[in-house]
Amino acid sequence: MTARYIIAVFAFLCALIPVANCQNEPWLVKKCNDFTIDGKGSAAEWNNTEWQMFTKISKEGVQLATKSKVLYSEKGIYLLYEGEDDVVTTKNYEDDEEIYEGDVFEFFLQTKKGAAYFEYEINHFGKQLILTLSGTHRNLAWSPWRHEYKRNPVIQKEVFVKASDKNKEVLIKPGAMISSWTAELFFPYEVISLLPDAVPKNGTVWRANFCRIDYDSGKMVQWSWSKKIRRDFHELENFGTILFE
Repeated sequence: MTARYIIAVFAFLCALIPVANCQNEPWLVKKCNDFTIDGKGSAAEWNNTEWQMFTKISKEGVQLATKSKVLYSEKGIYLLYEGEDDVVTTKNYEDDEEIYEGDVFEFFLQTKKGAAYFEYEINHFGKQLILTLSGTHRNLAWSPWRHEYKRNPVIQKEVFVKASDKNKEVLIKPGAMISSWTAELFFPYEVISLLPDAVPKNGTVWRANFCRIDYDSGKMVQWSWSKKIRRDFHELENFGTILFE
């Protein structure tokens, strides 16, 4: 059974089920050859897949168009984010600090329902937060040992920030005026190896979500790819699904 066939069946079932229960069709993740990331999504491989738009789930704040792409290879998962923006609203955080208290893109992944799940966040400065969470009532979290990880980083990440005036270069600092920012990432499968069945193949279905937080309005404003999310990005039951081709 091919991935495209599974999507066709899902679409047919959605026609028979109330819309509220079928807000996201599975996102078809296409296979690619490995490539070098530059933060801008310049690689030709990105032309083989479509953007997925996010929905603003907060009442506060202005609408900032936000979207993402995903690909996978024999070695890992590629992820590209792009979002309109007005101001770099964050502090000079270090890796593994509370970067979610400033502007971030976020990625959530659960390879098996009821099991642990993975969370990743990145900000304008390329600072990141990496967590594997238990998914239990207390939701215990594990993160890489920072000393070893800094010596031997596994995730590849590049960020590109575009100036509000296209004739000027951006001096990236808190409060800087900008027009958009992009984050491009590569996750080798070993990064998610604490999750069950962490290497996908044709027809694999995982639960996932792709999110954004922005504080330009002075309050936290959230965007989500899954339209079922209401308040909290950790609503596991409201994740969408990604289907590997």
